[in-house]
Amino acid sequence: MENCDVLIVGGGPAGSSCAWQLRRHGMDVIVMDKANFPRDKVCAGWITPEVVQELQLDTEAYARQHVLQPITAFRTGLIDGSELETHYQDTVSFGIRRYELDDYLLQRSGARLHLGQPLESLQRDGKQWIVNGAISTPMVVGAGGHFCPVARFMGAKLGAGEPVIAAKEIEFEMSPAQREHCQVRGDTPELYFCQDMQGYGWCFRKGNHLNIGLGREDNHQLSEHLEYFCDFLKQRDRIPQDIPDHFYGHAYLLYGHTVRKQIDDGMLLVGDAAGLAYPQSGEGIRPAVESGLMAAATIVAARKDYRCERLLPYASRLAVRFGEAAASGRSEPSFLRNFIAGKLLNNKWFTRHVLLDRWFLHANQAAL
Repeated sequence: MENCDVLIVGGGPAGSSCAWQLRRHGMDVIVMDKANFPRDKVCAGWITPEVVQELQLDTEAYARQHVLQPITAFRTGLIDGSELETHYQDTVSFGIRRYELDDYLLQRSGARLHLGQPLESLQRDGKQWIVNGAISTPMVVGAGGHFCPVARFMGAKLGAGEPVIAAKEIEFEMSPAQREHCQVRGDTPELYFCQDMQGYGWCFRKGNHLNIGLGREDNHQLSEHLEYFCDFLKQRDRIPQDIPDHFYGHAYLLYGHTVRKQIDDGMLLVGDAAGLAYPQSGEGIRPAVESGLMAAATIVAARKDYRCERLLPYASRLAVRFGEAAASGRSEPSFLRNFIAGKLLNNKWFTRHVLLDRWFLHANQAAL
């Protein structure tokens, strides 16, 4: 039987951030993931300077071997509507490829890695968890995204009874001809909202790679909305005509719209497993990183006493950071519809100070 102080199920930014902090406090950590890293991960993919600070990321060193695209502007508007560009004097975010960043953070964490190994069984034996009949640990962290098996073990109804954001996207390396016909600038991600304000599409260039996607409050006719969005981009000569047609789907929860159980005896959830994506934008990397760091701080402070009441400070930290998570009482989340009308997207002040600075960049919130 293999032993560890903490087992983390999921090697994305939430899991690797938690592992990194726990290892810095001398704890023996195993990260288990069903995938082998590096692995493809669909994500628009940008990190703000606050996330860079929280991860203590050396941007110069990272950029020498990986994509790190400085962002200094945004192009926004309605699909089939007018467009507005908002420019900044400084870099307000960095475009990354999750294929690279996730692997980098996981390898940097210093944890023991059990990759290509799904969580198949989880049993309680006194104060220990027995995982897959082979690993004994007093503490399990669920960091496996929306469909995290630890979340299911804690009672989450995965795929049923939870109002989710459904998205489809693709990221591919452009050929020289495609690069020539791509009008999207690397420093200017483009965001276009659906006419019914129930979602938005994006187009983001990261060096020679192009990421295109669209997310909505549910998956009803998602493929049709995506096809319409891609046609819109092509008609305006934003993207090449011959982009790949194999888009990947994923789902996530918006914080506060569905409340998942976050803690139990010897167990807690982080990142998308806990349903922490920002409700205004659907962005999940920063909440993932911050929840991983807060989980690690709680685990260290618990001093090997992982009863539920000793882990309550984690739930309090989440509430202070992201707000009280009360279920909305609606069949589906409001997303952006109740906050803005299409006409406001033409307002320069609103677009910069509310839509971008507050809702997408969270520039008003300092790093942890």
